[in-house]
Amino acid sequence: MTEKRTSAKRKAKELAKYLRGERPDYAYLKSLFQHLRAELEVEIPKAPKKLPYVPTEEELKRYYDVV
Repeated sequence: MTEKRTSAKRKAKELAKYLRGERPDYAYLKSLFQHLRAELEVEIPKAPKKLPYVPTEEELKRYYDVV
């Protein structure tokens, strides 16, 4: 089943009509969309953090032998 979505550009124009009178600044819009994401239960996807490379004992031994 495919969803029909309004294009992001068209939806932005609709929202701009409602918000233009309030002359919003960046901080206001950031807060507004933060509350909107919470209201719509949209989660921000987070990339998994990679662990740093840890050399093996053999590699450490070779390094310290050279140093």
